[in-house]
Amino acid sequence: MGDPAFSRRGFLAASAAAGLSMTALSACGGDSDGGSSGTTTIEWWNISTTQPAKGVWAGLAKQFEAQNPNVKIKIVQLENDAYKSKMTALTASGKLPDIFHTWGGGVLKQQVDAGLVEDLTDRTKDWGESLLSVAREPYLLDDKVYGVPFDIGMIGFWYNKALFKQAGVSAPPTTWSGFLDAVRKLKAAKITPLALAGKEKWPGMYYWAYLAMRTAGIDALQKAGDAKDFTGDGFVQAGQHLQDLVDLQPFQKGFLGAAYNSPTGQAATVGNGKAAMELMGQWAPAVEADAGKGLGADLGFFPFPAVDGGKGVITEVFGGGGGHALRKGAPQAAVDFLKFFASAATDTELVKKTGVLPVVPAAESAITDPNIKAVQAQLKAATGFQLYLDQAYAPALGQEVNDSVAALIAGSKSPQQVTESITKVAKEEQ
Repeated sequence: MGDPAFSRRGFLAASAAAGLSMTALSACGGDSDGGSSGTTTIEWWNISTTQPAKGVWAGLAKQFEAQNPNVKIKIVQLENDAYKSKMTALTASGKLPDIFHTWGGGVLKQQVDAGLVEDLTDRTKDWGESLLSVAREPYLLDDKVYGVPFDIGMIGFWYNKALFKQAGVSAPPTTWSGFLDAVRKLKAAKITPLALAGKEKWPGMYYWAYLAMRTAGIDALQKAGDAKDFTGDGFVQAGQHLQDLVDLQPFQKGFLGAAYNSPTGQAATVGNGKAAMELMGQWAPAVEADAGKGLGADLGFFPFPAVDGGKGVITEVFGGGGGHALRKGAPQAAVDFLKFFASAATDTELVKKTGVLPVVPAAESAITDPNIKAVQAQLKAATGFQLYLDQAYAPALGQEVNDSVAALIAGSKSPQQVTESITKVAKEEQ
C-alpha cells in the first residue's frame, strides 16, 4: 500500500490543501480522559449529516450518556468529501479523533501504519466476532481488528418505476447493452436517464469500477493493485463502455457542477422525479427523501448489469459499509461506545429508523423496506465482493481513480489515458 514515510508526506501536502491549521487539528484526541469534573469527553467524528440518520445518531449518543453518567459524547458531523479532506489533514498531524468513521481498506491501513489507530483485537473479542464476517472484513489488517462495522451494503441502480413505464422500459436491464437501450428509450421519452454528482467525483467512479469488474473480472482489480498496473485490456474496455454511456449524454443538465446531497444535487434530482436512475449505495432512499421528496412505492432497485463477453458476473458486487475506528490510546469509554453501537438493540434501531443493513444477525428481522430487502438478497447471494476503490487502495491511488474517471466523464481523458494515469500513480506509491 505504499511506503509510510511517502504516505505521510502526501498527507501533509493534502492537509495544506485542505486549509486546516495545525492549531485547529490539535483539538482532536489526546485530551479526552479526565478533567476536573471527573467526566470523560469522547469526540466522535462521523458523516451522518442527513436525516433521519443525523437525528438518530445524536439520540443514540444521548442514550449512551444516560447509561454512562461520567461520559460525554461530542459529535462532529461532516459531509463525505469534507470529512475525507479533514481526516487526511488530521492523519498528517498525527492526532485523530477518539472515534472516527472509516471505510477500512487502504486508507485505514495507512493510518494504522502511521501508528495512529488502536488495535481492537483483544478489546472487542468478546462481542466483535459475532458481527457478520463480510461486514468485518474491511477492518481486518494482518488478522488484527482495527475497526467495528455498523453497516454493510452494495452499490446498485435505484430507479423510478413510473418513469421506466412512461418510457416503455418494461423491466430493469440485466446486460450493459440492454442498459444503454434503456437509456436511449428514456431520452426518446424526454426523460433524463441518470443523475450524477459530477462535482464530487466518487459517484462517477462507481461506473468505471463496476465496468472493470464486469469486463476484467473482480480478481483483476486486486491483481492490478498488487502489480501497480491498470493498463490491461479489461480496464481499457471498462473505460470504453463508460464512454459509450457518456456519448449518449444521459446525465442531468449541469451535472459536472452538481453535488450529491444538496437540494439540487444527484439524490434530490432522483428523489424529485427529475431523473430516472442513480448508481448509489443502500443509503440512497433515505438521502433521496431528505434532499428531495422521495419516490415511495415508485422506487426500485436492480444490480449493475453484466457485460456481454466480460469475465465478471452479475453476482459480483461492489460496495462496502461504514465502521468506526479509535485513535491510538483512546479511553475505555470509546471502546464501550463501540460495543453499545454494535449491540442488537442499537443495530435494530438503526435498521428500523435509518434503513441500514444489519451487521448483527439478530437485527435482520427488523428489515421491512422491500428495496432494502432486495439489496440484502443481492448481498447474501454475492459470489464476490469488492470494496470501494477509493478506500481499497492507498489514498493517493484512490483519489487518482476518482479524478481520472471524472476526467473521462467530462471528456478530457480517453479510456486508455485513464488506465495510464492510474498506473502512474500506483507506481509512484511503491
